[in-house]
Amino acid sequence: MSGAPTREVARRTFAAEFNDASYTFKESEDERAPVYLLLPTGERANRVFVVGTLTEKEDVGDDSEYWRGRVVDPNGDTFFVYAGQYQPDAAAMLRELEPPAYVAIAGKPRTFEMDDGTVNVSLRPESITVVDESTRDRWVVETAERTLERIEAFDDDSNRYAAMAKEEYDADVESYRDSAIRALESLDTSETGGTDESNGEPNDGAEPTVQ
Repeated sequence: MSGAPTREVARRTFAAEFNDASYTFKESEDERAPVYLLLPTGERANRVFVVGTLTEKEDVGDDSEYWRGRVVDPNGDTFFVYAGQYQPDAAAMLRELEPPAYVAIAGKPRTFEMDDGTVNVSLRPESITVVDESTRDRWVVETAERTLERIEAFDDDSNRYAAMAKEEYDADVESYRDSAIRALESLDTSETGGTDESNGEPNDGAEPTVQ
């Protein structure tokens, strides 16, 4: 077997849950150990995969370009995306894209504590890909399925990350069920497609399983 490290699974989440997440942790003391964002429905996320509508973009950098994008999911909730010199491909995409546009983004969550103690969550993209509406719709279906699966497993005594979420968050997980259902109801078509090679996520970033 190869000793090469494998990429972390990219979790699917709607923006409401992503923005409610604020607790990060490592599984080991290793300095290079991955940092995980704890989702309120009881899952760890070192990477996430989102699809939505890029509605705004702005260069907010001072000395060098640093792009901020607003990506809205079907519920109207926003993922904030930031890309600069260390994400050159993603920054170039934000520079060139003209909103509105459907985009698929694989990247890493980042948290930032404000002066008042609140924690803001954003996404640092590894890649940004322009996709079509059918790809967005498939993402909605798959993300709703993953969200509902996490909620169904939330009260399982063996669910370690759900136990962590209960300790760290005062969240009503049923609200995320409502978000998933609203997202499904927002689709213009009842057709649902499975995950395939055209799902907009680059290379091996697709989520094959949910723990």
